[in-house]
Amino acid sequence: MLTDRLGSTLPAWIDAVEASQLRKLTGFALHLHRDLDAVTAGLTLDWSSGSIVGAVNRIKKIKRQLYGRAGFELLRILIMLQ
Repeated sequence: MLTDRLGSTLPAWIDAVEASQLRKLTGFALHLHRDLDAVTAGLTLDWSSGSIVGAVNRIKKIKRQLYGRAGFELLRILIMLQ
């Protein structure tokens, strides 16, 4: 389902999990069912936010390294240089 982008099979998987009576997995499936449209789209579409997440993590790392020792201007310069 994940590698082949078969989001349309998600409802059948959720039903199978609910029938299995595995408590933790059933709770996970219940939360997936609450936002089924978004999860199905995430499993079906080719969109990825990986590059954005990487950039945000890089900025957070720089900010942590300079915590309390630099102002906004220095932080801005360091982010723009990398």
